[in-house]
Amino acid sequence: MRKVTIGTRGSQLALWQANWAKSNLERFHPGSQVEIKVITTKGDRVLDVSLPTLGAQGKGLFTKELEDEMLAHDIDIAVHSLKDLPTDITRGLTIGAISEREDVRDALVARAGVSGFNELAQGARIGTSSLRRQSQLRYARSDLVLEPIRGNVDTRLRKLDSGDFDGVILASAGLRRLGREDRITEYLSEDLMLPAVGQGALGIQIREDDPVMAEFIAPLDHHASHVACQAERSFLRGLGGGCLVPIAALAKVEGRSLAIRGLVASPDGSEAICGQEAGSIEDPDGPGTRLACDILGRGGDRLLGQAPCQERGTASDAT
Repeated sequence: MRKVTIGTRGSQLALWQANWAKSNLERFHPGSQVEIKVITTKGDRVLDVSLPTLGAQGKGLFTKELEDEMLAHDIDIAVHSLKDLPTDITRGLTIGAISEREDVRDALVARAGVSGFNELAQGARIGTSSLRRQSQLRYARSDLVLEPIRGNVDTRLRKLDSGDFDGVILASAGLRRLGREDRITEYLSEDLMLPAVGQGALGIQIREDDPVMAEFIAPLDHHASHVACQAERSFLRGLGGGCLVPIAALAKVEGRSLAIRGLVASPDGSEAICGQEAGSIEDPDGPGTRLACDILGRGGDRLLGQAPCQERGTASDAT
């Protein structure tokens, strides 16, 4: 096998993800030469602007530069957090594999002395730039003061420890992968905080016309996770994907059956339209698409129509 180059962002979490892919590819293909190339994305450079504020400029914020290098044949594989990948994949590229999901839940990391979400003081300052998280937090606790926060996991934890916030909301998957699970104050239940589309999974992207690479990365694919994430991405795509409105979804596979829950909410948390659908793993797009149509028909189109849209949306909460 010729040398294979994996492209990744340079954050600690992104490097963990790329090294996970590298070590597993070398394990499945003994003697293969796999190297990692670090690529800086716009999302890594623009840290003084919140994600919602970027609006349409946020399209492909954490992925475009990696995709450009793949199309130029400078890298063979790109490893992404799946929720960063737009629902409409760049022409010439495809998602060749989706990893087994880590814990999909969001997590509260609070200052010392706080034992859980319900123990946060009245008016506690919570750091999150995610509209999805903000909306669901406001619905549960309208007294909380929500403030934007950017940067990698360590940067956000430092801001918490320095007293800038009383708590921050992060994806538990990233904390667990980085060995920071001990910092988690509480895993937030799916009823309190429905996760982002694709949360906890890695998307392994390759060129569409590269069957050799498709076969090479095939062992990284986890079928049940792939099916569930495909249903969630179909839901996001059915809603238009890029509107700057809180959107969340979670699909689960049980045997040959698939069930998906989803919501579209107002940013202030005053209104949420929720729903669920079920189907078969043979047709993961069906339940996601039907759920999007159902929610649009019950007022989701009105909520989506109130917000500006990106050309190609993602579900990214950055971490």
